[in-house]
Amino acid sequence: MRNILQRKLGFGTAPLGNMYRNIPEEEAIATVDTAWESGVRYFDTAPFYGAGLAEIRLGEALSKINRNDYVLSTKVGRIISDELEDPSARDLGEKGGLFEFGRKNKIIVDYSTDATLRSIEDSLKRLQTDRLDFVYIHDIAQDFYGDEWLTQFEAARTGAFRTLTRLREEGVIKGWGLGVNRVEPIELMLDLEEAKPDVSLLAGRYSLLDHERALQRVMPSAEKHNMDIVVGGPYSSGVLAGGTHFEYQKASPEIIEKVNKIKNIADRHGISIKAAALQFSLANPAVAAVIPGASKPERIAEDKAALDTVVPAAFWEEMLEQRLVSPYAPLPINVK
Repeated sequence: MRNILQRKLGFGTAPLGNMYRNIPEEEAIATVDTAWESGVRYFDTAPFYGAGLAEIRLGEALSKINRNDYVLSTKVGRIISDELEDPSARDLGEKGGLFEFGRKNKIIVDYSTDATLRSIEDSLKRLQTDRLDFVYIHDIAQDFYGDEWLTQFEAARTGAFRTLTRLREEGVIKGWGLGVNRVEPIELMLDLEEAKPDVSLLAGRYSLLDHERALQRVMPSAEKHNMDIVVGGPYSSGVLAGGTHFEYQKASPEIIEKVNKIKNIADRHGISIKAAALQFSLANPAVAAVIPGASKPERIAEDKAALDTVVPAAFWEEMLEQRLVSPYAPLPINVK
């Protein structure tokens, strides 16, 4: 992926699926427009985000732009049905109520070959485009399926893995991988001889608040297998950007205390906590891009400013001294 990306800062569209709140249509479209105007050229989405809502909104916003000028990824593993359901009653494991303000279309979990092909076809229609660049297999992990996650992984291995590999070989897509909130599925995939993923989206597991496990195992393994990592959720569901959510739920007092410690250090060095969070995620050599989400146009300018901020070495030294970052983590001391 890194070979075709123009910039390392992308845009994650989960918030555009009405995550946490009912976002006005014009505000959602304006957010994508602002991202484009600020130089963002990589957009990631998924059918799961608001039961197709994020894809529809992204497709509408990008419909006026030359398709050759941006990189687009979406996900498979869930079919959006015409049948309706109560969004608040969906069983989403640890992520209950995540898109209760999204569309009411029924979401059907299916990682088979037929479902993978149908999902891609449906996404192309919602996105108003004729092709996808990268496709991620979505959420085959413990946070959604609990003890059944290995069963879902196996269904994906014999279905979506092989289907996306064939589509890549045929030139239909540029690459594939996993899009998950846990490190174990990526570790398991990279241990398979048959799987040759190109890139995986790891959300929330390589942030200032949570990076130890990924640092020890996923990042070295990704480099060994020549698989790029895209970091999603660099703000840990918003708590590192002034929000109150961590892991898509209300942040615990312990997390809030840790965030406050980091913020105090950032304030002393005259930088924003967002600048530290974004630049930390990008400093690892396995990382090809970082894709913070946004639901308001003004957040885009904050992300760009955060990436352009010069973070002094003294900030990272103090973070190390207070054991708020792993001593083994690559740090962006010389990264602007």
